[in-house]
Amino acid sequence: MAVEAELKFHVPARHLAAFAKGRVPGGKAAGTRDASDLLSTYFDTAKCKLKRHGLTLRVRRDGHKHVQTVKSANGAEFGRGEWESEIRDDVPHLGKADGTPLEPIASKKLRRKLKPVFETSVHRITLPIHTRGSEIELAIDRGRIIAGQRSSPIAELELELKSGRPVDLFRMAKTLERKSQAELDLRSKSDRGYALARGEEHPVMSADGIILDVDMSAGDAFRVVARATARHFCGNANAVRNGDAEGIHQMRVGLRRLRAAISLFSKVLSGAGRERIKAELKWLTNELAPAREVDVFVKENIEPASRDALLRRGGKAIRREFAERRERAFERARRAVDSERFRALLIDTLQWIESSRTVAPDQAKARIGKFSRELLHRRIKKARKDGRHLDEMSARQRHKFRIRIKKLRYAIEFFDSLFTDKGEQKQLARLSKHFKKIQDALGSLNDFVAHRRMAVDAALHAPRRNGRAGAFASGVVVGREDRAAKPLMAAAAREVRALERF
Repeated sequence: MAVEAELKFHVPARHLAAFAKGRVPGGKAAGTRDASDLLSTYFDTAKCKLKRHGLTLRVRRDGHKHVQTVKSANGAEFGRGEWESEIRDDVPHLGKADGTPLEPIASKKLRRKLKPVFETSVHRITLPIHTRGSEIELAIDRGRIIAGQRSSPIAELELELKSGRPVDLFRMAKTLERKSQAELDLRSKSDRGYALARGEEHPVMSADGIILDVDMSAGDAFRVVARATARHFCGNANAVRNGDAEGIHQMRVGLRRLRAAISLFSKVLSGAGRERIKAELKWLTNELAPAREVDVFVKENIEPASRDALLRRGGKAIRREFAERRERAFERARRAVDSERFRALLIDTLQWIESSRTVAPDQAKARIGKFSRELLHRRIKKARKDGRHLDEMSARQRHKFRIRIKKLRYAIEFFDSLFTDKGEQKQLARLSKHFKKIQDALGSLNDFVAHRRMAVDAALHAPRRNGRAGAFASGVVVGREDRAAKPLMAAAAREVRALERF
């Protein structure tokens, strides 16, 4: 097995052409430029069994050779595990999967069900680069992904560390970002290929499942969780650019999950760079927040109000007003992900996750099995205690309590694979269900505060024409939310009381 320590980027075409000629900032060519044409076919079952197991199976034709490759996300190391073997033709040979993560499921039944899902046709130029004592291979890929009648262009650059220090790989990555607007992309070609096969050119990415081993160190477990959450928010950049409301929501969820992971694992993390990363993640979260808030308000309140015969002209007026506000908020989100600050954030975050300095040296031997049990026990106990005073909390205190509940839900998601006992799994599932209902109820109450602020602002700044009608409609919308507040508080209190059973 080899572990690919590599970074992949989208790069504007004019810079990609310059790199293909060997003009690479941050390093110098250390060998001969090579070019090849690669045709790769990716195989899976109709129900994508390999993908569900975190595996890819590829057969690549390179000249007269056929190379079968099994890839797997690697839990404890930076990069992806890769197992290669030469085969006689372009059909997968599962006998060559021995010793790979594919072996446990490589049955005759699987062999019969395998079929081509998509293929990539790539012209690759590779160039060895020498920088500060490290050897890095630069690869420029241009071509297409093809899935049936659909296709999508490939225009990307990869940096792979062949020998030397990861810090040199990231240093070159930062130079490329500054000089050529290169944007780190944590998705693989197989991610794009599967999405294209589903008919999704710019898919919205949801959270990946996380698999931890009970004997893993808490520091290594943090890296597994952090990589998955970084992939989650990074993978929605194009959806945000396309003005996809769900893409904005999922990017925010990914950011919140990473920030929650940093908080949950705080006892095993050092202070090196942590506050700076947290500040940048919060910046991006805040840039996306207005788009999410106004989109929810428009869909759940404004659009129904505009169809209400009681509100007539006022409903239409506030719909126009908030449609404009929604577009401005979405444009703000687009500008954020198109910025140099966002591109730098992606590289800095991944480098911080992978840095040996991120985990405190005295915590290097802490086992995730014990760590996760103690953390869940401590935090659930505190949630029960604080929840007894829910009715006495101010809006701000409820907001903070909701955040703690949300972190507990994320913790259960992160640590789920560590609990294999059926009784424990059922208990955690019930806990998660209660936490979700508390989070939803208190989240709606928190949304009401934001909606009230937006409605008042819209009423105060409405144009003279239809101003009174719009203000009236805003008042009706807010009034309806106020009536919904009491049942929501009751629901949250009921779910909090249910925690006493655990």
